[in-house]
Amino acid sequence: MIGEILTALGIMTGMGLAFAAVLAMAYRFLRVEEDPRLEVIEELLPGNNCGACGEPGCTAFAEQLLAETVAPGKCTVSDGDTLVRLADLLGVGVGAEEKRIARLKCAGGRSNVKALAQYRGMSSCRAASVVDGGGHGCSWGCLGLADCERACTFDAIRMNEDWLPVVSPEPCTACGDCVEVCPQDLFVLVAESHKLFVQCNAPLSGEDAVARCRVACDACGRCAADAPEGCVEMVNNLPIVHYDTPCQPSPEATWRCPTGAIQWLEGEQFAEPEEDAPPWRTYG
Repeated sequence: MIGEILTALGIMTGMGLAFAAVLAMAYRFLRVEEDPRLEVIEELLPGNNCGACGEPGCTAFAEQLLAETVAPGKCTVSDGDTLVRLADLLGVGVGAEEKRIARLKCAGGRSNVKALAQYRGMSSCRAASVVDGGGHGCSWGCLGLADCERACTFDAIRMNEDWLPVVSPEPCTACGDCVEVCPQDLFVLVAESHKLFVQCNAPLSGEDAVARCRVACDACGRCAADAPEGCVEMVNNLPIVHYDTPCQPSPEATWRCPTGAIQWLEGEQFAEPEEDAPPWRTYG
């Protein structure tokens, strides 16, 4: 019996030693040497893993920098000095990459949109969206229950007094969390220089549109007529701004808009509502 036990122990010990030898040889010949610059690059990056660069996190972005498949400027969250230090460390150019921010395709706050019913359910846009839009007069508009504010981990979104989300450009990283959480698909990520913006998503026209929301686009087409040729096009009763063309959009496209649905935005998107705005919507 003792002999059998000793034999078994010997076999197990031998197998362990054999596997250890195989693993040691595999490590020696298959290991990938880590570039010592990786740790330095990770320390320079913001470390918030926001995804604005298109990578799942800062470590993945650092690896892409070392592989020279992206430029430091792709990190639009880092400041200029940091980008220069990264470029010097890698011996490459900084690269041009414009900062993007989140914008909302709706300006229909509670002072502008008529209510069809009073919603008293869970305080969530997603919950309200499945209960006939929470009684919202415009079924395409912002529901104002702050899912986006809660989803933003960078404190870039706050709800104003008109129950509209206000995005602060400086802390916004264009991570896309607000885009994902909005059940109305109202958030878009745009370049910060794209200042001509349509704050409406309702595919209606004329009185049908303004009867639901006084700042809705009524599809009059004046913005398209006043903008430089080819900059603005009416599609399905809504203006589309073409930033992918050589034309340069300008504030003139907003001057004759009867409802203010198209705006020239500088910084934050929404101003506080006027004190004398009609109380079209009441929340309990």
